[in-house]
Amino acid sequence: MGGAILKVAFAGTPEFARAALQAIHDAGFAVPLVLTQPDRPAGRGLRLQASAVKQFAVQHGLPLAQPRSLRLDGKFADDAAAAARALQQAAPDVMVVAAYGLILPPWALASPRWGCLNIHGSLLPRWRGAAPIQRAVEAGDSQTGITLMQMDAGLDTGAMLLSEAVPISDDDTSSGLHDRLAALGARLVVQGLHALTAGRLSPVPQPAQGVTYAHKIDKAEGLIDWQASAELIERRVRAFDPNPGCSFEWAGQTVKVWGARVVRAEGTAGQRLAAGDGRLLMACGDGALDLLELQAPGGLKRQPPPPITKAVPPRLTTARHAPNQPCLVDCRALVAGRLRHAGPGTSQRRGRAQGRRGPCRRRRLPTCSARHRAVLRAEQTRREGGRVRRLARDERLHAREQDRSGAAAG
Repeated sequence: MGGAILKVAFAGTPEFARAALQAIHDAGFAVPLVLTQPDRPAGRGLRLQASAVKQFAVQHGLPLAQPRSLRLDGKFADDAAAAARALQQAAPDVMVVAAYGLILPPWALASPRWGCLNIHGSLLPRWRGAAPIQRAVEAGDSQTGITLMQMDAGLDTGAMLLSEAVPISDDDTSSGLHDRLAALGARLVVQGLHALTAGRLSPVPQPAQGVTYAHKIDKAEGLIDWQASAELIERRVRAFDPNPGCSFEWAGQTVKVWGARVVRAEGTAGQRLAAGDGRLLMACGDGALDLLELQAPGGLKRQPPPPITKAVPPRLTTARHAPNQPCLVDCRALVAGRLRHAGPGTSQRRGRAQGRRGPCRRRRLPTCSARHRAVLRAEQTRREGGRVRRLARDERLHAREQDRSGAAAG
């Protein structure tokens, strides 16, 4: 390279990729172009949100392109042509790709002088594909790692340049493992770029044995099947943290599980074996699972299971108090999760209740009567309808993303 500064184009989208881009930038390499996916709707308001890579690029004034596709003959050919012109003008020596989310066609792979290097979150050839971190945790692997590889036209089939292993402990979640692998990938790609500059990279073909595929995580996989073994369910709880999360249906509501422990107990699959004192023990197809951390609908924080009655899901028992006692709490504020009972006739604030202070003034409900419970049920039904509408909206957005991915893959 004659001592010149290596020009490194970058293609990536999530936080995993941002860590690598920051390391490349901090190491002093020139970054003439950054490719990332277009802004996506996110959050309850579905407002457009920039990717982690875009936020870093904008913050540091790096040239940026956000094509919807890189196929010159596809649905978004104009975007692809603009990206091709930007890449040609940038004239990078090499392009680093990390969790970009778009397939690179042959013209993109061949554009940089030294081709494209991919930071992959597994020890190839194990777990090629879209979700290597989650699948490694789900499968109970004892280790995973980062592989820096030379990209080719196949799906993670290129020659390996550098790799380093990371152990997976029995309590590792995908979230924690992701952060460790992101830091390792950032360090390894800088090491690889320095080796490339010095001409010390030696490609090694991937072995034909041990190939597995990490298929994309589907939201439906997060629904717990109690017929499965307790060990498999526990691994999935850790593998699907934070997305999509594991959940089960209880009294018509969806309860998410964020922490679980395998115990030796017997019972019919799906049977509640014990409850109370911060415990909820569920029988599985093989063994039992002690659910340690739950989250009820409505965005409530994760916490240990509260005492549970047969007909009432977790957290909803806090909306009860002794019958025939003075009820001074606004039913609507109670159900909306802004207030909770601390005892008969008293209330305790869970956040600012939109200007309400002290006991509510709804004297029409002097006792915890049938009418009070009817108001509670009506409000819960309204909120459940909103949740169903949100799920339907998410499904439509997911279908659109699949259509776009299919068009790009086609």
